[in-house]
Amino acid sequence: MALTDEKMYTLRGRALECMGHMAIAVGRDAFRPYFSSTMQCACEGLTFDSTDLHEFAYAVFANLAKVMGEEFSPVLGELVPHLVTVIGADEGQLEQAEEDEKGQFGALDDSDDEDEGGQYVLHVRTALLEAKKGAITAIGEMAAHTGASFVPYLEETMAVLKKAANNWHPLIKVEVAEALPSMVVPSVAAHHGGEITWEKGDISGQSPMSPHTAAVVSAVLAELIALMKDDDKETAGKACEGIQSVIELCGPHALSPVASDCLENTHALLTKTAPCQRGEEMYGDIPDDDDDHDSFMTSVCDLVGAYGRVMGSHFVQYLPQFLPPVCSFAKSSRPPSDRSMSMGCLGELAQELEGGISEYWQSVFFPAILAGLADADDNVKRNAAFCTGVCCEGLGENIASDYPQLLQAISPLFSVDPTAGDSSAACIDNAAAGVSRMIMASPGNVPMPQVLPVLLKALPLKNDMTENETVYKCLLGLLQMNQPDAIANKAEFRRIFAEAIAEGSKVDDETKEKLKLALPALN
Repeated sequence: MALTDEKMYTLRGRALECMGHMAIAVGRDAFRPYFSSTMQCACEGLTFDSTDLHEFAYAVFANLAKVMGEEFSPVLGELVPHLVTVIGADEGQLEQAEEDEKGQFGALDDSDDEDEGGQYVLHVRTALLEAKKGAITAIGEMAAHTGASFVPYLEETMAVLKKAANNWHPLIKVEVAEALPSMVVPSVAAHHGGEITWEKGDISGQSPMSPHTAAVVSAVLAELIALMKDDDKETAGKACEGIQSVIELCGPHALSPVASDCLENTHALLTKTAPCQRGEEMYGDIPDDDDDHDSFMTSVCDLVGAYGRVMGSHFVQYLPQFLPPVCSFAKSSRPPSDRSMSMGCLGELAQELEGGISEYWQSVFFPAILAGLADADDNVKRNAAFCTGVCCEGLGENIASDYPQLLQAISPLFSVDPTAGDSSAACIDNAAAGVSRMIMASPGNVPMPQVLPVLLKALPLKNDMTENETVYKCLLGLLQMNQPDAIANKAEFRRIFAEAIAEGSKVDDETKEKLKLALPALN
């Protein structure tokens, strides 16, 4: 890291890079003794005339900001102005070609940088472009992890990110879209203790955001909404991720002023009418089974789920516009990743909107679930199982008449081989959670003598630990109500609870305590 020979700059940079990766691996406490010397070497590298070294330094700053958190704050005063300068620098421009300056060899130039008419030449300093990208990453991580200490630098940072958002190169715009949501974090740390308490769908009364946070959120969302309409798919996808991050942190008051634009842009992306998809109109439809071209659509669908999470019942009115394009990705001709994405989005909406989806149960959710549970792909099946459970949870007795068909469709998932891979194990876990939700929603409509033994055999969960609370809440509920089939299967309950509370179990402590209290009654 201390090499000064110009020929060794790459080795010096790689050594710095290694320190950043090691910091991530060992954590703050273990790395603290090496923080100062690593920062000193990285900062010294900025004084050398080497954009490569600068790039390595920015990567180290990003990683160390993540690891050290607020302990990184003392160097902000020195680093932020430098990074702002780099981000604001001009790394390339279109210039009018001067025919007479080309000289006698001008006719030999067939550079791709020239446009078809030969009127403009694009001059790019590629190294500075990469350095600028690294500087944006670094300043984003500093904002995300140094807390309130970054607030004094927000104004100049936002100004330069706004400029960079209009950069001609997608590489820069993608990085800006990723960094922008981090600008909200310091204000939330300074004015809200790091967390804003908000209620789903509640925009009545005073906003929980401070005026400062509201101003930062407004500025950030304005830039992200503009980037949703960029002609680069990755940029548009990152902008969707950024909007999701901001509205989930700050709640419905953050979304409300710009909801119309957000929803309009999201719908355009879902229906493939956004600027970044116009090439598809020109060159014809891309085949449905192209697993690569719409990978950014996962970010779009995740944002739709976030609208449900933040807007709550207010989003129900938009379902007629959003459900058809979401479901179009579930067609059998689509690749497994798209089918899984579509099923996951329906599950999120069902979970967040609860009874709000009742009008669309028979026409949309029920047929989609049956198709998903019968899919050949385990990820599609697991998302369909989740959707089954949350639909039953949200709609309750209203769909009890469909229980026989749902149970028949979900039954084969319990025969999936859990050793075939993570998605297979998760498939069984989600099936177990789905059936648990069905039991809790309408126990009288589940044939317990047939269903409960199959459910118990699949427990404890092997992969998707987020469903532990659901499963054990169901089991404990059955015991509390002295359900006859639960009493008849006491030995299985005892086995499951013992494994769940054993050392090394991934069940959370609160659930473990409940299971420990229940165990004596099973003897």
